[in-house]
Amino acid sequence: MGREILPHERDLRLWLQRQLVAAADVEDIVQECYCRLAQLGDVAHVTMPRAYLFTMARNLAQRQRQRARVVRIEALAETADTGWESDPLSPERFVAARQELERVQTALSTLPERARQIFLMRKVEGLTQKEIATAMGVSEAVVENDASRSLRAILKLMTDPEPEQATSSTGGAAHARSR
Repeated sequence: MGREILPHERDLRLWLQRQLVAAADVEDIVQECYCRLAQLGDVAHVTMPRAYLFTMARNLAQRQRQRARVVRIEALAETADTGWESDPLSPERFVAARQELERVQTALSTLPERARQIFLMRKVEGLTQKEIATAMGVSEAVVENDASRSLRAILKLMTDPEPEQATSSTGGAAHARSR
């Protein structure tokens, strides 16, 4: 397989650079392709090695872009705890961001454990439904249902003006049950 892949390495690097992949990331993607190819027990299914290599690299680059866009909630919590002394945020923005983070964490804490895990894996880690289903040993339908229910529940809690006041006003028990 190496004889079929190695001649395409230069073209692959150039193609990745044209895809606006950072130089360090190009190296990582090429190395990850080689690692994945080395792990293949049988290469009989690979009829077009160049296309296989480029497809693998494209998928790795897309996954890397997805993960780069994701902001980990844990990282936000750690940042909130450090005080942000060097950040030019105004005190008002800082307080608003901290309150928003607390609302997100509160909303997440209302979810059942499996639904919370699925939601975090999907929205924070950027994993696909298939990857989550495999990792958790459940069907993709379970992942899809839990993820959509969780998202609806979190959005409802996040867009509720003041959930604490709504439950303490008259009819609070009935209102809390309707959620």
